[in-house]
Amino acid sequence: MIKYKTHIKTTVFILLILGLFGFVNHRNSNRIITDIQVEFEQGDNLFITDETVNNLLIQNFGNLKNKSKENIFLKVIEEKVEENEMIENAEVYLSVNGELKTKITQRKPIARIQVNGGAYYLDSKGKKMPLSKNYSARVPIVIGVQSDLDLKLVYQFCNTVLKDTFMEKQIIGIQVRRNELKLKTRLGNQVILFGNLSKSELKIKKLKAFYQKVIADKTLKKYSKINLKFKNQVVCTKKVNG
Repeated sequence: MIKYKTHIKTTVFILLILGLFGFVNHRNSNRIITDIQVEFEQGDNLFITDETVNNLLIQNFGNLKNKSKENIFLKVIEEKVEENEMIENAEVYLSVNGELKTKITQRKPIARIQVNGGAYYLDSKGKKMPLSKNYSARVPIVIGVQSDLDLKLVYQFCNTVLKDTFMEKQIIGIQVRRNELKLKTRLGNQVILFGNLSKSELKIKKLKAFYQKVIADKTLKKYSKINLKFKNQVVCTKKVNG
């Protein structure tokens, strides 16, 4: 008899658990979306606005507010948002209070390529990125790109040499010609003949040493050109009126 009562209690307990699970599952599947929220990685919404993302959602899925969760396919929404040329990654999820949240990571431009009367950005992944009507990135302007090899050279330069804090702040323009680079500077307005990417670290060290010297003796403005292509020296050209 005791075993029979224990069996009944166990059965009732299991049924209660299953019923509770079914209730929670039913309630969860019919949860209504209460609001739409767009968040940007690090709060950075320079190239695309939350309004643009909301409009994109409406155009493709209609008004999602007040729809039940069972009618929402998060992966499909993510894929559609990521089709926007300004977006690198999108994460779409539902919060516990029913908000549909879209977390956006925008693409990061590292150079602006001027070519054939037009322009586009080169992003941090080495891919072409259109300009934005909302914001103009402060990145080096590049001219002379005529092939994918030129574009690859610019990407490698930006992804290595311009990782140096000094170089990132100093270089405002890049010219590509025959697999070599000519740079335009912010401080002093000189032209730097950088050459190819071989021994880049040494070239940066030589350039920094040069600037330390000419800034200390206040002769920076006397020079128009700085040549880093020679092995053990920096060859400088003085301005005609210098």
